[in-house]
Amino acid sequence: MKRAIFPGTFDPITNGHVGIVEMGLSLFDEIIIAIGSNVKKTQLFSIEQRKTWIEDIFKNNNRVKVMAYEGLTVAFCRLQKANFIIRGLRNSTDFEYEQSIAHANKKMVSDIETVFLLAPTSAATISSSIVREIIISGGDYSLFVPKEVNIKKS
Repeated sequence: MKRAIFPGTFDPITNGHVGIVEMGLSLFDEIIIAIGSNVKKTQLFSIEQRKTWIEDIFKNNNRVKVMAYEGLTVAFCRLQKANFIIRGLRNSTDFEYEQSIAHANKKMVSDIETVFLLAPTSAATISSSIVREIIISGGDYSLFVPKEVNIKKS
């Protein structure tokens, strides 16, 4: 079985993330969407909320699992018996950043491959960071996220 990990903070998950998972399903038997925390980022939504949204989005697809994790992605891959890491690319800046991480991961664990998938054209200019700014500013974020990402205003 070809199992891949798609790691990220998914804060929140965007249409671009969903597109990457859909593309990945044509390559892998199973994808584990791995929700991690990034010390460089301040999360807007709890891991529990993000996990619930992602589970709702993929509830009809038994080839997609959702898990939270801490620590190195390659260690999580080992734990889950996954030999592939999926990374989505929107532009050349993403590539440069992700390439460095992929090389470091390869040095640490030589039999885990990173697979780069291009973000769907319709979502190539949006990021979770931009969506968070829209949400914080009270704007309409609904064009950029799946319908399951329904943020209740207090």
